[in-house]
Amino acid sequence: MNLYKPSQIQSIHEENFAFLEIEEADHILTIRLDRAEKKNALHPQMVNELGFAFQYAHSTKEVRLIILEAKGNVFCAGADLKAMMGMIEPHDSTIPAPQETILLGELFNKVYKPTIAKVEGHVFAGGFLMLAGCNYVVALDGIRLGLPEVKRGLFPMQVMASLLQVMPARKVVDWCIRGYDLPVEKAADWGLVTHISSTDRIDQEVQEIAADLVENSPTAIRLGLEALDHIRPQAQEHAYLSNMLMKAVQSKDGQEGLMAFRQKRKPLWTGE
Repeated sequence: MNLYKPSQIQSIHEENFAFLEIEEADHILTIRLDRAEKKNALHPQMVNELGFAFQYAHSTKEVRLIILEAKGNVFCAGADLKAMMGMIEPHDSTIPAPQETILLGELFNKVYKPTIAKVEGHVFAGGFLMLAGCNYVVALDGIRLGLPEVKRGLFPMQVMASLLQVMPARKVVDWCIRGYDLPVEKAADWGLVTHISSTDRIDQEVQEIAADLVENSPTAIRLGLEALDHIRPQAQEHAYLSNMLMKAVQSKDGQEGLMAFRQKRKPLWTGE
């Protein structure tokens, strides 16, 4: 992982994060999505901040695992649709631009540290890049898990590739092309969610998993996860899938779907 130079990430706790909160204690780096007012939609600079934090975790031996959580009742609504249409809001983040494009689907695979997603809110669309990328997903029972892209004239290209790492292929394809909400219990049966929890138990469950991980050899875990990345099927090609998503966005159906979503009306598809 070479998204940022070592000299850049050393100042992580002095930097201003506009879209995340970062905490480090007891060998655990906690990353909290902090854009609740926008349903934690993935603003381009939020992705840069995630890459910066993951580069720090990857390069810092004191960090043995990552816990990913979010503020608000939506864990992540996926990509910021306004940003996809070129309307990028200003921010006061001091996190610099990365040396190369950050692809969330690859970011989780290449950090080589265990990752736990603590999911207390709904998840949609591109938010599943983070869930599928984590080694453990502890989710509240009753939350919504939805892939609505096809209803917007888009397709969850990179999400599909990431989901194929943890779920049966036919189930993934069915979910992607029908665009329904998946019950948490079914998400667990299919391998996306590892633990179903309740509001009064979720903190304890996450800490129990974290405690087990911290007790084990960080070197052995790092090398094992690096080996896993090496033997993982390479057909995912997240850069290619990102380009395919942009083709969908720029298509007539894609533009119509996004406009219809903004105008809260039913889209008129042309198949173009």
